[in-house]
Amino acid sequence: MKPLLATLPALALPLLAAVLVASPISAARSEPDAATKTRLTHLLVQDCGSCHGLTLQGGLGKPLLPENVSDRDAEVLAEIILDGIPGTPMPPWKGLLSRDEALFIAETLKRGLPQ
Repeated sequence: MKPLLATLPALALPLLAAVLVASPISAARSEPDAATKTRLTHLLVQDCGSCHGLTLQGGLGKPLLPENVSDRDAEVLAEIILDGIPGTPMPPWKGLLSRDEALFIAETLKRGLPQ
């Protein structure tokens, strides 16, 4: 029996490689600079904190402490930040934040706010 890869047409492998390279999983990510990190941390405390509590322990919105978000991947949290949650007060931030910025906020939530 031939291996699966040996049975694929010659053009299928380059096509598969192109799809994998273009997928969001492998998309290049740019780390925010120090000034952007400061701005995003301020936004997290002030804007997110207006609903989730200034210490992120909850309020109108759910608590966002590391123990409260540990069951969610940072990518999932970033999507929630960007898309909001329909039918709830959680607004979409897609028009105000880039994917990399939302991912930085999500990773900050998973680590906890700097002291």
